[in-house]
Amino acid sequence: MKRILLLSDTHSHIDDRIMNFVEAADEVWHAGDIGDLSVTDRIAEKVTLRAVYGNIDNHKARAEYPLVNCFVVEGLKVFITHIGGYPGRYAPGVKDQLAKEKPGLFISGHSHILKVKFDKDLNLIHMNPGAAGIHGFHSMRTMLRFEVHKGKVENLEVIELGKRGSIK
Repeated sequence: MKRILLLSDTHSHIDDRIMNFVEAADEVWHAGDIGDLSVTDRIAEKVTLRAVYGNIDNHKARAEYPLVNCFVVEGLKVFITHIGGYPGRYAPGVKDQLAKEKPGLFISGHSHILKVKFDKDLNLIHMNPGAAGIHGFHSMRTMLRFEVHKGKVENLEVIELGKRGSIK
């Protein structure tokens, strides 16, 4: 069993509250728009980090992290990209990639809107953790926490970090 913290759209922001959740996880997955790499450096000092770059990320982030990260954890195939859309409204080319890779879990960021949805056509769970950063158009800063056990997502929780612009 692996304890996963899923976040996105930090836009150069990380605070002690986020780090408390990081330290309770086995792995952190970041779905892009990292901003300053000090965010991912700080996370990677504590736990295994898997990340992708997003549309605001510079050449340094793009050299460090891929556009798409596809891997297997505890028997679950995971596919992460920043701009991916969601079931019924996938970004161009993403549905074809998902059909080819056949992940059980598809993760994207970008929208700043927390969403978890099952795609019955592709037989996968889609997750977007919303935005953990303090900049953007979201009203509530959010992340997701869950466990992966024997190929299944279990004990999914929404973490609310407070209003956008707030680090309390």
